[in-house]
Order: sequence, then structure tokens, then C-alpha cells
Amino acid sequence: MATVELRFSALPEHVRTARLVAAAVARRAGVDEAVLDEVRLAVGEACTRAVGLHQSSGISAPVRVLLIEEEKSFSIEVGDEAPRTAPGESVPGVSSGDSDAETEEDEMGLAVISGLVDDVEVTAGENGGLIRMSWPTTPPAALTF
Repeated sequence: MATVELRFSALPEHVRTARLVAAAVARRAGVDEAVLDEVRLAVGEACTRAVGLHQSSGISAPVRVLLIEEEKSFSIEVGDEAPRTAPGESVPGVSSGDSDAETEEDEMGLAVISGLVDDVEVTAGENGGLIRMSWPTTPPAALTF
């Protein structure tokens, strides 16, 4: 199992780089060419979401992206360090109007990711969140001589 770890400052201009790296590693891992656009779009959504959460929470820590090549699958994990609260609780320094708009945008981003990726898992807590996405891979064709 090979893993590539990417960390970048929570700035929108770094999302494109994360998308390109994810697509390149996915291609090398054996993800079907027809699915690479979906990989690129899903990673872009997940990274944009993480950047937005970091910026709105004033977090200076980098966004984390793990690209994991397994025997029959390729997984991408996008992690953030933005604390989440239970419904009804407030986040210090954020007005409820801002929080409602951010929640709606967050849900829209997750809906887009769910539409692009069949195998997706989202977890969140007081220490941040994680989106794990997986795609099947095909082994490289055997060379015959």
C-alpha cells in the first residue's frame, strides 16, 4: 500500500494543485480514465470545503490530503481542523446568520461529492473533519512476450 501525503495552506489557489496531484496519483494507481474527471472534481470540492472551513474558523493549520493506493482500490482523504458543533450550539465569533449560510454551502458541497463518488464517508467532530472517498482500480495488464 503506497500513500502520498499532501499538506497545503488553506488558500483557494492551492486547491488546483491538489486536484492535479490527486488525478495524477489516481491514474498511476489504476483508476479508470473515464473516472478521473470525477476524482478531480470531488477532490476540488472537498479541498475547497476544507479551505473555507479553515478560513471561516481562523485556523492557520494546513489542509491535509492523503492519497492511498491499496490492492483493489484508491482512496483519498481530505482532512480539516475546523471544530464542529452539535445542532443548536454556537461557534464563538460566528454570527448565526453566517453559520446558517456556511451550513447550507457545506451541505451543497457534500451533496456534490456524494453525487460524484459512490463510496464516500464523512466524519466530523470537535477536532475537525475528514472526507474519505474511494474508487476501484484495475490492475495493470500483464506484459506478454
